[in-house]
Amino acid sequence: MHLTPREQDKLLVYLAAQLARARQARGLKLNHPEAIAVLAAELVEGARDGRSVADLMAYGKQILSEDDVMLGVAEMIPEIQVEATFPDGTKLVTVHQPIPSSGAGAPGIVIPAAEPIVANAGRDTIEILVAHTGDRPVQIGSHAHFFEVNWVLRFDREAAWGKHLAIPSGTAVRFEPGQERTVVLVTFGGAREVHGLRGLANGRTDGLPDDVQLARAAGEPERTGTGV
Repeated sequence: MHLTPREQDKLLVYLAAQLARARQARGLKLNHPEAIAVLAAELVEGARDGRSVADLMAYGKQILSEDDVMLGVAEMIPEIQVEATFPDGTKLVTVHQPIPSSGAGAPGIVIPAAEPIVANAGRDTIEILVAHTGDRPVQIGSHAHFFEVNWVLRFDREAAWGKHLAIPSGTAVRFEPGQERTVVLVTFGGAREVHGLRGLANGRTDGLPDDVQLARAAGEPERTGTGV
């Protein structure tokens, strides 16, 4: 035999489909590769039998049902496309939603709540004016302890104690050099413990910061080492 790469691929699909059918006969539900192989092989063989493209597009939805495949597989195959050889040449057969699905088993499905979720509900918030006195942009993440952010940002540090930006998680606010802008801060939830960052809190943030913490937060960090 002198087989082209396309013909070799078709034989591989046929072999995979035969294996899938054997497993199906043993009562097993098909996984994603097995379902694809069965669908593709049936469409290729249908073309070889002389069926039309329109006929195969309709037939493609009848080959497998949701009960034939594992949970979520039907939703993983929104469409299948097969280049098949018909009596009058090679044509592309496209079948949309080849495995009709109820949608109940879609992997990663998002089911929204009936009511919108309110972020930071019930927590105290304040507006604070921030002035950037540095020479390069500063970006502050959503859950950084605002009291400890870069010292080139000038604002009421005491008011920012135990608070972070009231913005969606994972987002940030960018401050450009010389810029003044008002931001909204919200108190931390839970135990209100803050650790790390510049090491100015390292514990609960109830109450107010002491004078040493305030001075360190507003001043340029101490430089250590001799450098190179």
